[in-house]
Amino acid sequence: MGQNLQKKAPIYEALEQFRKMRVVPFDVPGHKHGRGNPELVKLLGQQCVGIDVNSMKPLDNLCHPISVIKEAEELAAEAFHASYAFLMVGGTTSSVQSMILSCCKRGDKIILPRNVHRSVINALVLCGAKPIYVNPDVDHHLGIALGMKVSQVEQAIKDNPDAVAVFVNNPTYYGICSDLKTIVTMAHEYHMKVLVDEAHGTHFYFGENLPISAMDAGADMASVSMHKSGGSLTQSSLLLIGEHMNVGYVRQIINLTQTTSGSYLLLSSLDISRRNLALRGKEEFQKVMDLAEYAREEIEKIGGYNVFSKALINGNSVYDFDSTKLAIHTLDIGLAGIEVYDILRDEYDIQIEFGDLGNILAYLSIGDRKQEVERLVSALADIKRRYQKNSTGLLSQEYITPKVIMTPQDSFYAEKESLKLEDTVGRICSEFVMCYPPGIPILSPGEEITEKILDYILYAKKKGCSMTGPEDAKIEHLNVIKER
Repeated sequence: MGQNLQKKAPIYEALEQFRKMRVVPFDVPGHKHGRGNPELVKLLGQQCVGIDVNSMKPLDNLCHPISVIKEAEELAAEAFHASYAFLMVGGTTSSVQSMILSCCKRGDKIILPRNVHRSVINALVLCGAKPIYVNPDVDHHLGIALGMKVSQVEQAIKDNPDAVAVFVNNPTYYGICSDLKTIVTMAHEYHMKVLVDEAHGTHFYFGENLPISAMDAGADMASVSMHKSGGSLTQSSLLLIGEHMNVGYVRQIINLTQTTSGSYLLLSSLDISRRNLALRGKEEFQKVMDLAEYAREEIEKIGGYNVFSKALINGNSVYDFDSTKLAIHTLDIGLAGIEVYDILRDEYDIQIEFGDLGNILAYLSIGDRKQEVERLVSALADIKRRYQKNSTGLLSQEYITPKVIMTPQDSFYAEKESLKLEDTVGRICSEFVMCYPPGIPILSPGEEITEKILDYILYAKKKGCSMTGPEDAKIEHLNVIKER
């Protein structure tokens, strides 16, 4: 296969052919090409609703593809330098969980950083694997977790030679990358698989002067959020497979949890987006990097804001930096990131990706233009002029080392009781608490609740972070393991 074959989009082409056939539908979905739901057609358009169809012979079947979906997956594998690629319609959450369930069973150890997305720990709840956490380094001024030091990973591997896999975030939400190639080499020497959450790294496969991609680093599996920087529809993702994985077994694992009614809107968006990136990704992502660099320079001129850049690179816990990421530290102007996030939306009609306690992230991708970046820069200058205040008393700490007492599965399913937040100190949590985005748990099932963690939760609530996870939607109570 080559560049000429990358011009193909087999699922899209099959849907176009299907559209021309004017097939009479006596199958699902029940809206029957939109006729049964005119309001839906008005919202989405006939073009869209008309191809919201079910699996059928001409369109293949996602659970067991033999024709157009199989061809689309093979084209995706070639474009992403993988041995095989699965089209995923349950988001990168589904891809991440399939990676872990493919390698881990109950009682198995998996080495991972604690600042993972909740989908990772959810997978440990499902399969009963035991996490061996490598605490990431922290930049105390910026208040962010960095990558994993090679020496820490090496120590964790030597201390747990029976672990089955090493899991790596690459890049983090903020664009921080670990030394992935060295970690892969080290893990493989101990016969451990390497699983990479590459949700924010689609562009690594196509841009130049960007950090190494998981497949090029020799990883065994990688989850790629095509809908983030790759341009496909929300909830569509790819699961990339290295040469030493059993593709048939991974398919069986995916089919344990993924829908049997894969959306052709999502599948065709993956197919078209892969083609677009394969043909035009290099120049498109160069434009994104140029935009990000322009934004960094202009925001630095404002003063008071600290914009993340390659200056963070230290050769270890920040081995590399994703220069498409526009992350900005706001505490020096006396505002929490979440406060700037709210002001940008409420006062300036600018929706950024997220704000945490100390930083904001404006997500740049192939759909952005210079005029929108100029509007953001102008708004940040205005916010500094109108809202700047003393930063005394602002918290920045984004990572608190957990005290792990039980596995996520054992604690999640244990007998529990609900206590008021202030009464939970010293108890073992049996549920999640996190700010979303970014969806990294402050507390996970099986961890001891400390004063420091409670202070953090109360402060984040007060500042307006969107808190999720607990059974109690108001987050005034937490479920803890019942004491005998």
